Amino acid sequence: MTAKLKKKHTKKDALNLELNIVDIRGKEVEKVKLDNSVFDGKINPSLMHQAVVTYLANQRKGLACAKTRGEVRGGGRKPWRQKGTGRARVGSIRSPIWRGGGVTFGPRPHSFRKDLPKKMRILALKSAFNAKLKDEQILILSELVMDSHKTKDFSKIIDKLKLNKGRVRFVVEKIENNLKLATRNIKTVFIARASDINAKEVIDCKRLVLTKEALKKVQERIKNVGK
Repeated sequence: MTAKLKKKHTKKDALNLELNIVDIRGKEVEKVKLDNSVFDGKINPSLMHQAVVTYLANQRKGLACAKTRGEVRGGGRKPWRQKGTGRARVGSIRSPIWRGGGVTFGPRPHSFRKDLPKKMRILALKSAFNAKLKDEQILILSELVMDSHKTKDFSKIIDKLKLNKGRVRFVVEKIENNLKLATRNIKTVFIARASDINAKEVIDCKRLVLTKEALKKVQERIKNVGK
């Protein structure tokens, strides 16, 4: 996690609840007041950890599979007679102790899926945003509209916003095709929708850039939890 977390926060640790909104040239155009019920400075590291572990576990396919002695082809005939050869008795050449035989207690396909209640997921998301705000790693854009699908045009925006160092995640209300094409070849840039963003994606970046509309959407998601 890139954010430095504290377990306890008091009102004295109050965060700056007003942020500057800049355009794609990096010039300040207005200010936005953050919702106090969302950006309240409360950070729950254990809940964030649980949300990240759940997210990563749910990405696993669990397709690893090793054949047992009953699944390995061959071995139907007894290699030699039971008695009289001086050798150990063997019933199949596919025994797990033989080369080319089956595997004992090998991996089998199974699900790694974990469930996390919606309220806990949203509260973890809230904690992640508060951690980013505390570390001053949130940037608000007035809008992010690409007239071109070229990577070099988006790279100019990154340069003007001084986002060249580390991983950057842009959160938008809707992912337009030009934006998707312009960013797909930049390894340090990631795009997410405000309706889909989760705690892992918020934490796993050096800078978090939200459009003005995406910020409203995120705050609505968090405020509506439990309703």
